[in-house]
Amino acid sequence: TGGDFQMVQLWVNLPAKDKMSKPKYQNITNEQMGKYPVPNNGGVVEVIAGQYKDVKGGASTFTPVHIYNAKLNKGANTAFSFPSNYNTALLVIEGAIKVNGSEQVPTDHFVLFENDGEEFTVEATENAVVLILSGEPIRESIAAHGPFVMNTRQEIIEAVEDFNSGKFGHLE
Repeated sequence: TGGDFQMVQLWVNLPAKDKMSKPKYQNITNEQMGKYPVPNNGGVVEVIAGQYKDVKGGASTFTPVHIYNAKLNKGANTAFSFPSNYNTALLVIEGAIKVNGSEQVPTDHFVLFENDGEEFTVEATENAVVLILSGEPIRESIAAHGPFVMNTRQEIIEAVEDFNSGKFGHLE
């Protein structure tokens, strides 16, 4: 009951030194998110991880990561700023936005920034929900196969062997 439910599941790569950490799931509730009210009744920026202005998020991370859920009312315009070397992107979950006053971005579209100075504005051209992601690059090699992301081919082989031998546990 209560209507539609939306969820975004994020899988975040870890530095090699942390890859074998005990797995964890973070259920970040609405009450645990920091909330920054957008001026002039523009909506709210929910801070899941990292910090926006003076508001901090509740998620723990292994590397510097910012994750925001911006719920913007039509006409709202708000600015974001991240270090220029961070990987920064946004996903329009609902509605439509304009980035930097010119780039139109509709629902279900992803914007990847160029890492050359991540200061940008988001204007809601209709009521919108925008997931904003920015994080410090790990700058390590990546080896991926299926659901496994490691740093070397040998680590992938070991992860598959561990999985096949039941070391990841069982669901009942």
